[in-house]
Amino acid sequence: MKRLFTIALTIICISFFPFNASAQERHGSTLNLGVGIGGYGGYYKYANRSLPVFNINYEFDVAKSFTLAPFVSFSTFSNDYRNNNTNYIYRETVIPIGVKGTYYFDDVLNANSKWDFYLAGSLGFAVVNASWDNNYEGDKDYYNRGNPLFLDLHIGTEYHFNSNVGAFLDLSTGVSTIGIAIH
Repeated sequence: MKRLFTIALTIICISFFPFNASAQERHGSTLNLGVGIGGYGGYYKYANRSLPVFNINYEFDVAKSFTLAPFVSFSTFSNDYRNNNTNYIYRETVIPIGVKGTYYFDDVLNANSKWDFYLAGSLGFAVVNASWDNNYEGDKDYYNRGNPLFLDLHIGTEYHFNSNVGAFLDLSTGVSTIGIAIH
């Protein structure tokens, strides 16, 4: 069902943005590797703290100034919990998977070719693996879970060091990242 939803969203996005092979600048064919912080918003809100997050996505051109980027992220944490004078450990790994649609405003802003400016939205679901120590008999719902489905908004920029490598900053309602873009 989730795969069907992602495919349907991709088809809808493609139908709203006409293809234009004569785009002045191509933003796709880019591998983005980022690290960031998430915690209180998006798919990490049940962690109740900011967490380090690793993110990878691959952008491909859909239309002039518009890209789609399938992505996967990874974050993990553990927490000590005391119940009846005994310490227990709670562990959780979160792997968000989805697609990010990005619109670049370089032409609108008349930006220098070294810079890209964009707004984006990402849609996906988080795969969560949570566990308590085997002998824990307390409230296993102590950590409230967020909804595995998410929709995040992004604003960002990339600076191109050369035609092959750039650095980006992506501020998001879910996970904000900095990283390297390989074109």
